[in-house]
Amino acid sequence: MTIRHDSRRRSLLIAASAAAAGGLVPLAARAEGAVRFILPNATGSGVDAITRAAQPALQKALGATVVVENQPGAGGIVGLQTLARSAPDGNTLAVVSNNVVIFPSVIKALPFDMPNDFTPIAIVGATPMVLVVNPSRMPVSNSKEFVALLKSKPGQYNFGSGGNGTILHLASEMVLEQAGATARHIPYKGVGPMVTDLMGGQIDFATAALPSVQGQIASGALRPIGLLTAHRTPAAPDIPTFAEQNLPNFSLDAWFAVIGPKGLPPAQVKKAHDAVVAAFNDPAVKEAMAKQGNTIAISTPEQAQVAFRKELAKYAALAKKVGLEPQ
Repeated sequence: MTIRHDSRRRSLLIAASAAAAGGLVPLAARAEGAVRFILPNATGSGVDAITRAAQPALQKALGATVVVENQPGAGGIVGLQTLARSAPDGNTLAVVSNNVVIFPSVIKALPFDMPNDFTPIAIVGATPMVLVVNPSRMPVSNSKEFVALLKSKPGQYNFGSGGNGTILHLASEMVLEQAGATARHIPYKGVGPMVTDLMGGQIDFATAALPSVQGQIASGALRPIGLLTAHRTPAAPDIPTFAEQNLPNFSLDAWFAVIGPKGLPPAQVKKAHDAVVAAFNDPAVKEAMAKQGNTIAISTPEQAQVAFRKELAKYAALAKKVGLEPQ
């Protein structure tokens, strides 16, 4: 019995060490009192960059170890399902994007009800989105040239996204709809694989959160065509918006928020909200957010609840406008 027990213990330790090295820590191996922040996004996404920049400050504000878990899959539904099934004890939270309010309009059978199966804690801020091209596949430098090239070869170019029905998918569809152009959509299981294939020439263009492609833009591997924000960002002052090029009045925001499972007690909601406020007011986090181009404007839990319901209606209308059918 002793030999089997020691062997099993060694196996568990090895498994825990391997998981930790890969960035995921299994439930049994987490430190007591640790708080999980589930990201329903792959590494390399804008939400991933934001959360990891804030992780040390969140740990300090919560007085607990913060474990960031990337749980991509089905555009983010896998991670959200994990959160929905978690105990409402304040030990499992999530950082999410607009995707959470788009899914009900584009996916027929969600394994949860948005927002009723969750507790909105705060809409934290917004991150700029940028449309980028592989310059060897699309030798264009601005929105006018980009649209002209698409129109010269209708449906022959393709674009990637982090998954069907995600904000990045909808954003590119909206640019195409506004420009009166067409292209083929190639969904990926995360932003990281999408960016890799974009640089490799497997796809021609994509919309991404600015933080997730800043390095590739700086190196010249990807070329920015336009920001989807209403105004330029100080983090990338040389990149024009689509609104100031050939798509007047065009803008689309990508926001990010912190949510918990359904039934989170008011005391836990307040604790999480206070921690978010403290973390994103930390000088180091504020500097990181500025470099990424993120705008921080933290809502109250009550404001977040109202905003989620308004955004559900807004994105239902946008999805219908660009012809995204529920799948």
